[in-house]
Amino acid sequence: MAARRYDPERRQRIIDAAIRVVGEKGIAGLSHRSVAAEADVPLGSTTYHFRTLDELMVAALRQANEGFAKVVRSRGALEDRRVDLAGELAGLMGEWLAGERTGVELEYELYLAALRRPALRPVAAEWCQDLAELIADRTDPVTARALVALMDGICLQVLLTGGEYDEAYAREMLARLIP
Repeated sequence: MAARRYDPERRQRIIDAAIRVVGEKGIAGLSHRSVAAEADVPLGSTTYHFRTLDELMVAALRQANEGFAKVVRSRGALEDRRVDLAGELAGLMGEWLAGERTGVELEYELYLAALRRPALRPVAAEWCQDLAELIADRTDPVTARALVALMDGICLQVLLTGGEYDEAYAREMLARLIP
């Protein structure tokens, strides 16, 4: 029997490969086989680390969700009560949408896959809840949830129409929700 090769990075490489596959082929192109080929690992490795495709998609969505979270953390202005909340949120969306468009689209593709895959719903909900909790420190929880929903809608419209993000419009609409 051959010795098992020690490869502590393999699980992460499989997640990264899943994200690349979805980015290139969409959710429909995601399979254990396509991910194994992309990660250059045996098929058994993908099923060892992720028994089901849903488990793999959950891991990929969790990692993809980090894109917007990184933008929020890097700016750090949500904690500063002197900063205009509507302006800061509009700026966050602008910075995120101005990044690599493929990554943003991928994040939303995985996020929207939760419509058909119940296993993804808790992860999609985590993203909304975590952002709402950050915003709730500056307003109330109900307004924070409404702001997240509006931000989500604006981002989806920009992505689906291929239009340009209008930060002034976003700021004005967000400001209308803030008491």
